[in-house]
Amino acid sequence: MARKPTAPAAPPDADVAIREYKSVLSTVIEQRPSGTRQRLADALGKHRSFVTQITSPTYSTPIPSKHLPAIFSVCHFSPQERDAFVAAYRVAHPGKASMDGELRRTRHIALSVPDLGDAKQNAALDRAINDFIHRITSIAGAKP
Repeated sequence: MARKPTAPAAPPDADVAIREYKSVLSTVIEQRPSGTRQRLADALGKHRSFVTQITSPTYSTPIPSKHLPAIFSVCHFSPQERDAFVAAYRVAHPGKASMDGELRRTRHIALSVPDLGDAKQNAALDRAINDFIHRITSIAGAKP
């Protein structure tokens, strides 16, 4: 009896694939101490609302690959969690170049700065600090 040839699997819908890796991230964050979302927002130099959008599977907003090192550093993925996340991320973004360089080990440091009393000024200060870090690490040949 001849077997029917099987059709190649259709590529997953982008939104479904994005939800898959966001589900892994959401599960990881829910298992971490309170304050993890705020620490992640601080590390990314973004508002908590941005963190909600990139960590919630209900939003189809993809996670920019440049944020992966900070996410892995702040959220302290186990090797299994990291493998599941990276596998799902690669399915969601198949045309993406190798992420190996982007997944370089990083470390998180906390920095206390004065509250300038204005949300726009505070955001500008946060961006300036992040830009400074990116420039300094690029001099050293590292990616933050």
